[in-house]
Amino acid sequence: MLGILFAVLTLAAAALGCGVPAYAPAVSRVVGGENAIPYSWPWQVSLQYQSGSKWYHTCGGTLIATNWVLTAAHCISSSLQYRVLLGKYNLAEEEKGSVTAFPEKFVVHEKWNSYNVANGYDIALIKLTKHVTLSDQIQLACLPAAGKILSSNTACYVTGWGRLQTNGALPDELQQGLLLVVSYATCSSPSWWGSTVKTSMVCAGGDGITSSCNGDSGGPLNCRGANGKWEVHGIVSFGSSLGCNYYRKPSVFTRVSAYNSWIKQVMASN
Repeated sequence: MLGILFAVLTLAAAALGCGVPAYAPAVSRVVGGENAIPYSWPWQVSLQYQSGSKWYHTCGGTLIATNWVLTAAHCISSSLQYRVLLGKYNLAEEEKGSVTAFPEKFVVHEKWNSYNVANGYDIALIKLTKHVTLSDQIQLACLPAAGKILSSNTACYVTGWGRLQTNGALPDELQQGLLLVVSYATCSSPSWWGSTVKTSMVCAGGDGITSSCNGDSGGPLNCRGANGKWEVHGIVSFGSSLGCNYYRKPSVFTRVSAYNSWIKQVMASN
């Protein structure tokens, strides 16, 4: 009996944990983006806005608590009505187990300036009107340790429903792309991003082949920790105006580990 009870408690703890998908993602070193395995990034959300009677995908986001979504500040407009779709793979289909949630409030970082993206602080939290029930399709991402800096060439995955290429089509199926982390020293050099990049950001990619693109904004940069759990190390912030897959212009992410205390403070006070 005690053995059964321990097994039940262990399963419950695993279910309430973070960063461990029920459906393992494909982690092959495929060059270029590819369709993700359905529900293999179960913390990925689609942030959508209403226009007329229809809803349109605009940004990604990451479920970090049962009623909190992490996204980019530039994804939020005070003039729009939003909803959050969770447990989704194909945005064009009704999928059993997916959930539609609505925002109770948005908290955009107080230092965010929409006229100066390079200043940083491109981070926002969305509080949902109710807690969502976790399942095989809907799970939480782990946050990295405060101040954690990824080493150069760490393999991470950007995920989202963004354009497949510059000015390209928006996919219905969730995409993933392998990106290698670029050190701050390299990324801030003149032939890369120069002074546009700050230490509160993460650069990943820059091979001219794979990158985030329009519609991926706000979504996660997923990196596997030493314990095997996936952590959201970045929030898709910006790319080159020259194009999504531009050589030596890697995708730039808000570095989540620079904002741990801000995230905790916002969630605790709201």
